Amino acid sequence: MSDDEIILSELPDDELVQQMHDDLYDGLKEEIEEGTRILLERGWAPYDVLTQALVEGMRIVGEDFRDGILFVPEVLLSANAMKAGMAILRPLLAETGAPKQGKMVIGTVKGDIHDIGKNLVGMMMEGAGFEVIDLGINNPVENYLEAIEKHKPDIIGMSALLTTTMPYMKVVIDTLKEKGIRDDLIVLVGGAPLNEEFGKAVGADAYCRDAAVAVETAKALMKRKHNIAAATA
Repeated sequence: MSDDEIILSELPDDELVQQMHDDLYDGLKEEIEEGTRILLERGWAPYDVLTQALVEGMRIVGEDFRDGILFVPEVLLSANAMKAGMAILRPLLAETGAPKQGKMVIGTVKGDIHDIGKNLVGMMMEGAGFEVIDLGINNPVENYLEAIEKHKPDIIGMSALLTTTMPYMKVVIDTLKEKGIRDDLIVLVGGAPLNEEFGKAVGADAYCRDAAVAVETAKALMKRKHNIAAATA
């Protein structure tokens, strides 16, 4: 056991949670695993560890990423540390049936093999309490349809880094319309060459310029979806 771990185990709960926010910010994977285990050993509910220690920590990371204080390599480290904590919590959350923000299927579209941005969005979404199904790269429309049928997501996320693959997003959205399921889904698009105008042109609900914006947009659209559902119930 290292000195750091001894210090972590000696911290009172509120200071430990604060320390975990700092450790997430610094991308310290082992410290996050240790902190997660300590809180669980102290009787914390898995959902409380997730929301108060991890999600809140990633919210701070997301804000600084959005404001240009943190950059992609640093955020990837934070997201990987978050993932390590999630690996401990996920089976426990499944057992307790903890509430989720929503479910998202994400993938890079057909013809495109770039995935750093997509991976970052996926990890940040998971960090915000969403369940994320990552389809990987080079996804034809069939992969999205299969995942929709299997996982019943609330959100579909599509990523592209090449101008030549961007138009494929419209193919996917048009197919969702043909199948009569477009209105059941929130469709988010992103990638370096995209912009808001393109998002509107292909029929997406929103264009997200980066992972932090994707999280904020997904939360806002999910809230709106729930409000509409409640109003029509």
